[in-house]
Amino acid sequence: MQQVLETEQKALEINLDPAIYGTFAEIGAGQEVARYFFQAGAAAGTIAKTMSAYDKIFSDVIYGPEKKGRYVCESRIYKMLEHEYGLVDERLGNCRPDTLFFAFANTVATVNYQRTVRGHGWVGLRFQLEPESPPNDIVLHVNLEDYNKKQQQEAIGILGVNLIYACFRYAKDPRKLIRSLMDRLQGRVSIDMLRLTGPDFKDLDKRLLSYWLIHYGLTKLTLFDAGGSIHGSDLLYKQNVMISRGNFRPPTLLHADTFTNAYRQFQEDLGDEEAARSEVLAELRLEDLHGEGEEREADFLDRADALAAMDKVVLLSKYKHYNELIEYLADFRIQKIGLVIGAYHLLDIIREKYERNKDGRLLVSFGEIFTRNVTMYVYPNIEADDRHRMDSQNLPIPEGMKYIYKHLQESGQITDVRYFNPKALKIPTDQVLAQLQAGESGWEASVPPEVVKAIKEKGLFGYPVNKKHAKPATG
Repeated sequence: MQQVLETEQKALEINLDPAIYGTFAEIGAGQEVARYFFQAGAAAGTIAKTMSAYDKIFSDVIYGPEKKGRYVCESRIYKMLEHEYGLVDERLGNCRPDTLFFAFANTVATVNYQRTVRGHGWVGLRFQLEPESPPNDIVLHVNLEDYNKKQQQEAIGILGVNLIYACFRYAKDPRKLIRSLMDRLQGRVSIDMLRLTGPDFKDLDKRLLSYWLIHYGLTKLTLFDAGGSIHGSDLLYKQNVMISRGNFRPPTLLHADTFTNAYRQFQEDLGDEEAARSEVLAELRLEDLHGEGEEREADFLDRADALAAMDKVVLLSKYKHYNELIEYLADFRIQKIGLVIGAYHLLDIIREKYERNKDGRLLVSFGEIFTRNVTMYVYPNIEADDRHRMDSQNLPIPEGMKYIYKHLQESGQITDVRYFNPKALKIPTDQVLAQLQAGESGWEASVPPEVVKAIKEKGLFGYPVNKKHAKPATG
């Protein structure tokens, strides 16, 4: 096990490297990152300039105004990096040709006195790995978990040092780079978005960054699309969101039907005005991935490619229970949440809650899911006899749950999906997977055309791309 360096040791090591030189611009949490480098000693070898622009007028003059009036945001961090790195390159590029230049920036809101605002911020670094080469960018969003402002400021200082050290020492090992960001910070911060771009990372599949954030415990939830990690503040803030949780191995016509028809119903229930401000997310859970190590990463990328073919934003989570997911989403002030759930899955949740909460906490336990803005859209399941359909109306609800369940139905918080394709209910996902892995024909009829194309072109889910002709189906 590798020894974790103290924060001061990391700062000193960077200070003593004559090749690394740059600037610090910090807004909202003091000069906490620069302070570590100053206190470590030999800072003159690293720091060209430090600055803060706390006044909004000064800040706008330097970096330009923000359209939405929010200064702790992603666009602000990029403006800061662009401006500060540009000055370093313009003023020092010719006189220090052997130097690796960088610009560090953060814009942070620490917890307020009433603790009604959760501490969070954006942190970024623009940096070179070779002299006179184009720079790379790393930008992340951090949630501050400490309970007071001083501790949160300290955490930002440690994170900034970790980030600078990792980029200059671990750039060739992105997994190690990601893991080291949490050195001395376990339990104090979570990082739910990370973007790493530039010429030195052009071959890195950016979606893996989202996977590593979850896998290495930096967060329990992150969002990504075909281009990589995205943050919920832009996509979800004050929106209406429908979430469809699935295995997606592979996505079938059943999943496509859910995305189309359940979302259609969700929008109808919202009304025209609110429907215009709605999003649909595919939720993939870490525990549903197969294999270990690189095999597990490959399985993740297969599912990500398949969902990208369907043009879906993916919510990757480590949450087992819906109430944890709902609690996380509360920070984005989402107006209405629609959870699409199969009838069997809903019955499993009800039975679990009933068995674990027979001591009088049943209402509280179930209420953690069904807050005012949450509706469960129940997708029917076909029973084993292939004739009877299970939906929210005929679930075998335990006697002690019937009153609560009926109340949730009458209030509209549990409702059946009105629109669905009956044929899609009968798709045997395991059989589809087995057929495509064996190179047999026939599975294509159960999978959306765009996903079929992605599977065949990229060899997803073990599809044998080198076979010239598909074998006839055996099932």
